[in-house]
Amino acid sequence: MNIVRTIADVRTALEPHRRAGRTIGFVPTMGYFHAGHASLMRRARETSDVVVVSLFVNPTQFNDPSDLTAYPRDEERDAALASTEGVDILFAPAATDVYPPGFATTVVVTRVTEQMEGATRGVSHFVGVATVVAKLFNMVQPTTAFFGQKDAQQALVVRRMTRDLDIPVRIEVCPTVREPDGLAMSSRNVRLSAAARDQALALSAALSSAERAVAAGVRDARVLLDSARAVMRGRGVEPEYLEIVSADTLAAVDRIAGEALMAVAAHVGGVRLIDNVMLRAG
Repeated sequence: MNIVRTIADVRTALEPHRRAGRTIGFVPTMGYFHAGHASLMRRARETSDVVVVSLFVNPTQFNDPSDLTAYPRDEERDAALASTEGVDILFAPAATDVYPPGFATTVVVTRVTEQMEGATRGVSHFVGVATVVAKLFNMVQPTTAFFGQKDAQQALVVRRMTRDLDIPVRIEVCPTVREPDGLAMSSRNVRLSAAARDQALALSAALSSAERAVAAGVRDARVLLDSARAVMRGRGVEPEYLEIVSADTLAAVDRIAGEALMAVAAHVGGVRLIDNVMLRAG
């Protein structure tokens, strides 16, 4: 595996593959890899000739400076895992390379950024996400980029951006990877104490209860939300948000007809966690 740190070097490394017509699979990450990241790398490996993984903790998408400082980092560990998964190039640029002095351009996606994460973290969060992903796409110029369903809103924002700006990258969203007890894999999970780790199951338990209710015939979104909120409170967790929305527009829905996204965020033991599930009727 080749580790590169500059934009010029990643372009140089990929140029022979591009000239040969090989497909390039790209997994953009903020590092501290877990099984969810590994699943994206494996999917990229299965479907692409060349696999590139970026490792960059993007400062512009953090609204809380302390959250940025506390975000776990271990490049040596990440490089070892990426190599094990057959990654060809690990791209780990410095912040000064991504945002050089005088940087003054941002990408703003509207309509799917104001709710949920945008409402709680501020619209600047998705400005940071869209800008850095657009830059990474321009640096790597992949054929396909792979994202996890756990960050459903982020994936939707990236889809909208690539469509609206005519960026020639196919977006593939892969299933959320979970611990055996249901907790969604996240780099932040390492910061949970043993007690908080148990409490964190409130999120997946609430989503699972809604899935079971829909399977049993419940269609009223308010009933599903009230029941899920009760599940969370029963474990001592108050949701930051808990919503049922259209998977395409993120507009709130009153009834489950076909398919809808149920998304949740909560602070558990000082760590902010998110999760979601698709509710399917019929």
